[in-house]
Amino acid sequence: MADAPEFLAEVVIAGLMSGVMYSLVALGFVLIYKASGIFNYAQGIMVLFAALNFVGLIDSGLHPILAFVATLAIMIALSMAIERLVLRRLVNQQQIILFMATIGISFFLEGFGEIIWGGNVRPLDVGIPSDVIFLDDILIQEADLFAGVTAAFLVTVLALLFRYTAVGRALRAVADDHQAALSIGIPLNHIWIIVWAVAGFVALVAGIMWGSKLGVQFSISIVALKALPVLILGGFTSIPGAIIGGLIVGAGEKVAEVYWGGLFGGAIEEWFAYILALFFLFFRPQGLFGDKIIERV
Repeated sequence: MADAPEFLAEVVIAGLMSGVMYSLVALGFVLIYKASGIFNYAQGIMVLFAALNFVGLIDSGLHPILAFVATLAIMIALSMAIERLVLRRLVNQQQIILFMATIGISFFLEGFGEIIWGGNVRPLDVGIPSDVIFLDDILIQEADLFAGVTAAFLVTVLALLFRYTAVGRALRAVADDHQAALSIGIPLNHIWIIVWAVAGFVALVAGIMWGSKLGVQFSISIVALKALPVLILGGFTSIPGAIIGGLIVGAGEKVAEVYWGGLFGGAIEEWFAYILALFFLFFRPQGLFGDKIIERV
């Protein structure tokens, strides 16, 4: 590493940009978990479902801007359907039941998306720059830089939304105690629709970024699940944790692949993040920024 600091910097920067993409997906998990206490297993599939609809509408002749608006409307309608058909019927049920419900939603969306748009890989070009730039002797991909700036903007907006708006305060109240929030007039169902819709919007942005890089294909949902170790590192309830965790995972797996991958036969970036998260669980199970739960008897 010391012999070629420029190359190390390129590897770390590329990893950080991938980490930002993981953070985008992790944000969707955090939003729903903060609002409802539900670990939404379907978030990875929501990324794929949003990207499939977006690229499918473009291939049907729609302008990308109109396709974005139409896909956002689809994700909002999906949020309302999930609230009406699933969540409303499971209020006050155990969290494991809600978790199993999200697994069912994920399989439904995967199959429904394949029925509508097919299972072929679809290239996606929305004009994201694909050239490279040099910062001194360090090479940076413009697409990675664009994704990083977009993710940083989204994170800032969401953080301000949760901190300073009435919707954000209502969301935090619902997350703390459903019954108490209902007793002071906060409409639980509306909050759930809002937060699932915002998670759908984040999934759409992440799907466009990943789709532009890899093509829209079903393996995107597997890549999106890299958000799980990100959540373990950052904490399930923390937006800053999702960002920091994503950066650690992204940079860590790239450095590990380039410098130590040969010792293990290569491709260790596929599992490095999960091993890192497993070791992290031993020492800080609530994550770097997660809430430590203390139960008094």
